[in-house]
Amino acid sequence: MRLSRRLASTTVAVALVLPVSGAAIAHARVHPAGASPQRGAPAKAGEPFGAACRIRVAGSQVTADCHNPYPRTDSVTLHVECTRWWDLDSDGTAVKAGPAQTVRLSGRCWKEVESAWVSHRKAR
Repeated sequence: MRLSRRLASTTVAVALVLPVSGAAIAHARVHPAGASPQRGAPAKAGEPFGAACRIRVAGSQVTADCHNPYPRTDSVTLHVECTRWWDLDSDGTAVKAGPAQTVRLSGRCWKEVESAWVSHRKAR
């Protein structure tokens, strides 16, 4: 009886955690820290879009400098995934990078940084 209760509670815990952590891991592997400058999502053909971002990790601090050379405003957000299981991952607030504008985003972990990436959206 005791084994079945443990098995049931473990199964429920794994079922609740897997969908969330699986999506985060898949996204983090696509955008590892220290990667080359990233471009935004592709826009319509012939319409350039997306700020170029440089991400720097120094210990537990993450800084991203994003420059938007295009005429359309890009809304950029910094995402930081921490190495330790108890360290909280963070998603920054969206910052609008207007045409020919450079913005700086920052985030941190308590200990080591696993990965960091910048997401892009067309500002309305």
